Amino acid sequence: QVQFEEHGGGSVQPGGSLRLSCAVPPNSCDNCCMGWVRQAPGKERVGVATIDVDGSVDYARSVKGRFTISRDSSKNTLYLQMDNLKPEDTAVYYCAADPPPFSGGFCYTVLRRADFLYQGQGTQVTVSS
Repeated sequence: QVQFEEHGGGSVQPGGSLRLSCAVPPNSCDNCCMGWVRQAPGKERVGVATIDVDGSVDYARSVKGRFTISRDSSKNTLYLQMDNLKPEDTAVYYCAADPPPFSGGFCYTVLRRADFLYQGQGTQVTVSS
């Protein structure tokens, strides 16, 4: 079991920005597909973004162009920069990881399936005026 610690959630007006961070225990998931998932009240969990071992990234269509996933390996931290936030982005956001062999065989299929083996406790993001 991998324990993640997310930070950075909060309330923001539409059009605003937030940056989420996730502390990943060192050497806990070195070859994992890392990412973020979210779950809004009454809705299913959906994949938001992933970053593969080689640094390639993928996004859900609903956030592409507005969200940016990145990682700082020296700090064992995963980030999600969220810009131009919309009310429909309101959800609990979870840091997540899937070890090899990835669900569906590829990091992008993990995203599409939102099928991560590990995830954190979540942080609330609320976008409203």
